[in-house]
Amino acid sequence: MSNHYVYILKCSDGTLYTGYTIDLKNRLKVHNSGKASKYTRTRLPVEYAYHSKCVDKSDALKKEIFIKSLNRKKKLELINGKLDLNKIYTLYIKKKSNKL
Repeated sequence: MSNHYVYILKCSDGTLYTGYTIDLKNRLKVHNSGKASKYTRTRLPVEYAYHSKCVDKSDALKKEIFIKSLNRKKKLELINGKLDLNKIYTLYIKKKSNKL
């Protein structure tokens, strides 16, 4: 069984970057080597501010997109433990399905 994670990095300039991985330790190493993304390449070093284990790849990718849609204040609340990703994501999905 593979592990799937969604994560938020804090970049050296204070900005936040959200991504998905199956290997947290290696992904951070790749980011800090400058090979993971154009965005983080110019904002090194980076460090994990948040990560959450997901059910599977699909769940992780959906949560990545959801986190990217949050404003900075909400992302910081998530990082600081004031928001629960699974709860706010479930509410988002329910609200979205009611609109259909």
